[in-house]
Amino acid sequence: MTATAAPPAPAPATSTPVRRRRRWHRAVIPFAVAAVLVTVTLVTHAADQPDPGDRGFLSPVATGDDGGSRLAEALRGQGVTVQRETDTLRALLALDGRPATLFVPAPELLHPDTVGALGDLPAGSRLVLVDPSRRVLESVDLPVAPTDRRWAARAVGPETDGRPCPLPEADRAGTAAARLQGYAAPPGYGGDLRRCYSGGLVQLPWAADVVVIGASDPFRNDRIGEWGNEALATGLLGGRGRVVWLDLDGPAPPPHFGTGSSGPPAWSPAPGGSTTWGDGSGTGTGDGGPGGPGGPGGDSNGDGDDGDEQDRADGPPPPENPLWSTFPPWFWALLLQLALAALLVVLWRARRLGPPVGEPLPVQVRAAETVLGRARLYRQARARGPAAGTLRAATLDRLLTRLNLPATTPPAEVAALVAARAGGTADEVHELLYGAEPSTDAELLALARSLDRVTRTVTAVPDHPTEGDPR
Repeated sequence: MTATAAPPAPAPATSTPVRRRRRWHRAVIPFAVAAVLVTVTLVTHAADQPDPGDRGFLSPVATGDDGGSRLAEALRGQGVTVQRETDTLRALLALDGRPATLFVPAPELLHPDTVGALGDLPAGSRLVLVDPSRRVLESVDLPVAPTDRRWAARAVGPETDGRPCPLPEADRAGTAAARLQGYAAPPGYGGDLRRCYSGGLVQLPWAADVVVIGASDPFRNDRIGEWGNEALATGLLGGRGRVVWLDLDGPAPPPHFGTGSSGPPAWSPAPGGSTTWGDGSGTGTGDGGPGGPGGPGGDSNGDGDDGDEQDRADGPPPPENPLWSTFPPWFWALLLQLALAALLVVLWRARRLGPPVGEPLPVQVRAAETVLGRARLYRQARARGPAAGTLRAATLDRLLTRLNLPATTPPAEVAALVAARAGGTADEVHELLYGAEPSTDAELLALARSLDRVTRTVTAVPDHPTEGDPR
């Protein structure tokens, strides 16, 4: 059997665009996967940790997962009075000297000009702040600084660094999900700072007892029933028999400047965020009181214009970036390393830039050598079936071309026409061209010789006999 060199098949016209698309996909897929992972992570974290600015967050009348209705019911069941206030000034005025607890579930919503008033609560009261930021802590002038922040709240015991918790309410509650944001004393502070739950809860025993807790889980409807969350929340808020619950639906507006006799009560934020009160009568007309000459809320000539101009000039500081404060520093370092690794992978996989360039072959291989090398591969793999299929496919291609038949011609018709030209019966030709695979090398060799003989016989017969041909 002789082997003829088949001409190389022309490359498809769309090979270059396909390869370009593959290189484009190869460069984009890593970034797309990273973007999907980051998006899924952010969505999962947002679902687990709600935004304090959402409507109904830790509200005593909200029954959703992020509300605080279950906590309010638990407090009322213990005989604690729950007083809901939606205005910062009225919440502060509700602390009229009687023992009470001011609960601020969203300190970030307070106006910068009123945050400082939380540091001047009357003696005997308690202030509970939920997950306050550094800005709020500095505005209230609390000697507490935020430390590391976890991805999600963790249920831990009340002890910190192996030391028991000095707060009785936390000690009775036991394990609770209070460790999301950690807090510690700033450098150089030597006062009494009581830390519980691995730094997730801090108490400052000032004239007004201040409690800072770094997680909202113990107060939320969907988490209050876990571990000792309910015992911790009710213990922190219900110890004084009355809770003033500051329920803000959104960022608090700037304070109103009134006289206290009618309309809004007197309110006088001084520069720096602190708050001063009037003469104690509630009218705000004393010296230095709001609206009075020389007072921080009034003006030097009594026309009431300087206070408004100061409020407009000071204005709230730009808000902090919530994305940077949500994740710990190690997360951003890890994300940067993953991005650099993905960039290196892209550069490595897409090292060939531009379209492929055709180059001449360094060595021309003869057709006989190619056939011999392929036959040896078939023999080594004992692939008699694929070898027989290759031989039959090449024979059929030559016979159909010689007989001027389309590729879709039925096998029976092809066998009949070949038998008419080459001799033999149609069944024998059909078995030769479409039969079973050979089981031995001898059968494969016999099949190859028979196919070669049929091919030579059919191709040797001319399609149009010449004049003088006996046929």
